[in-house]
Amino acid sequence: MHVPDGFFNAATSVGAGVFTAGTLGVSLRKAANDLTDRLTPMAGLVSAFVFALQMLNFPVASGTSGHLLGGALAAVLVGPWTACLCIAVVLLVQGLLFADGGLTAYGLNVLLIGIVPAFVGWGVFRTVRSVAPATKATVVAASGIAAFVSVPVAAAVFAVLYGIGGAVDLSFGTVLGAMVGVHVLVGIGEALITAAVISAVVGVRPDLVYGAQDLTPELELRPSTTTGAA
Repeated sequence: MHVPDGFFNAATSVGAGVFTAGTLGVSLRKAANDLTDRLTPMAGLVSAFVFALQMLNFPVASGTSGHLLGGALAAVLVGPWTACLCIAVVLLVQGLLFADGGLTAYGLNVLLIGIVPAFVGWGVFRTVRSVAPATKATVVAASGIAAFVSVPVAAAVFAVLYGIGGAVDLSFGTVLGAMVGVHVLVGIGEALITAAVISAVVGVRPDLVYGAQDLTPELELRPSTTTGAA
């Protein structure tokens, strides 16, 4: 999914960059309201964890491979606004240190790997949770479904953008079919990894999971009823 330099024309790259910059600007303000003392350290951990997982590729089909996008996973763990910032940091480091994705295509990469999966994943996650019981199992299942859906949707957005400003003249149907077809398979891997991670965290510390905060009862301070001896 990482877009290299020169894959899109300048107008599309600049347009995506402007949209991404605006979204990240809003994310900075929104994240300040979402992050609590418990979730703030999670943002750094999520960035490091997604960075590590994106370096691992798994076989898909016909000699192709895929890797975790991480947008949906990050959204469930720290919220969609903070998730965008986490993925943006990951992609910046990858682009600067590992040449993974072009620097002129940075806005496109953040849009496709961070913004779209984070908000699509979060929307699917909240929808599933709204119609299912409020349990840890539901949180895990909803996160897996959200992760699965977010990947082909991001691939479809890529196809739309390529139809608008791709460097090579290819039909929209060809690009859409190729991208979505492969990324449906990638989405299965994304779903399994996301569900496994959320299951591990929510099983022991649901208070650290942004999407499971309603499962953690609020602490209630009560006055001591112990009386001293007469």
